[in-house]
Amino acid sequence: MHLPHPKYQRCMVFAGGGFRFGIYLGMYAAARDAGRAPDLLLATCGGAIAAAIIQALPDDAQRKAWLNSPQMYRFWGSLQPAPQASIVRTLAGAARRKLSRQCAPRVPDVFNDYLFEIPPQLPLPPPAARSEVTVATIGGQLLFGPADVGQPRGKRKLFAQTVFGPQRVAALVQGMASPFADPRWGDHAVAQGVQTDTTLPLDAAARMAITDFYYFPSYRHGAGHYIGGVVDLFPIELAHRLADTVMLEFKESFDQHFEIPAWRAVLGLDGNQRLRHVNAQPADVWFDTSDVAAALPVQPVQRQLQWWRNRIVLAQPIDYAAYVRAMDAQWQYGYQRGQEALQRPVPGDTAGMRNVDRYNRGEE
Repeated sequence: MHLPHPKYQRCMVFAGGGFRFGIYLGMYAAARDAGRAPDLLLATCGGAIAAAIIQALPDDAQRKAWLNSPQMYRFWGSLQPAPQASIVRTLAGAARRKLSRQCAPRVPDVFNDYLFEIPPQLPLPPPAARSEVTVATIGGQLLFGPADVGQPRGKRKLFAQTVFGPQRVAALVQGMASPFADPRWGDHAVAQGVQTDTTLPLDAAARMAITDFYYFPSYRHGAGHYIGGVVDLFPIELAHRLADTVMLEFKESFDQHFEIPAWRAVLGLDGNQRLRHVNAQPADVWFDTSDVAAALPVQPVQRQLQWWRNRIVLAQPIDYAAYVRAMDAQWQYGYQRGQEALQRPVPGDTAGMRNVDRYNRGEE
């Protein structure tokens, strides 16, 4: 296949991570110190925050300082529960999804069925006019409107994977099929092709990317509405399309009680099936972060159930000094995992199958 622009040399995938996005700053620093810095960051969900900070600031010290800044600490502490985020309502919805085995049977209400309010802008540095690295961000455009919510889906596709980035990225992506176009994925709700958008500023793309269904409301851009990078959380096929060398994580599995039913209800997909499929594919570098939940138990915000209020809230259980320590721990964890991965020989095609064997044995 002839591509209209040269591929990037190295693509590092920042695949989610919730509020542990500081690990990606450490991974990137390790790659730079090893002389293998990527010239493209492909970001989903919380990884887009790290990518935006890296693109905007020129060195590791300034990036760490921004991550540890008081404005970042105050922002995460300012998130408020949505008016409808009651414990009873939320647990009832989760129970319905758990009991249902259907793949996205109805058009989901991503406009109103969410837990937390989030400001329209993130506390990010202004994007740099020139940077050592390009950033592309993933989102999912809604192919329906509020009037369609609750209707039977049938065979209808509800989300179109969209890549936000510069013209070179858009040209390389043009004509690409969705990784879920293969019949192996069954009757899901993701469109067959991959779209591109070169108009959304990077800071807005990062805000869009963290729009996780059932957590935050859909994000509006122009005439469209979007969910975040969860529409393709592990974009290994896209990374290979964009770059000659691909670096990404070997991640922990999804929770079977809440996360997997949510994927099935909205996207019509099984997140762990997708994870196994990705881990079976070849990549040049695998960063093993499968123990991240145990290694980094402290997060800047955590969900709490306030039974006396019948509310689910995002609470900030630590003071600013503890926040800085937690962010430093994230950075150090990412740097260590980066060093470990980059010191290994470049794996062959069997590396992914070893990951699958570990996953199936429960060693993630």
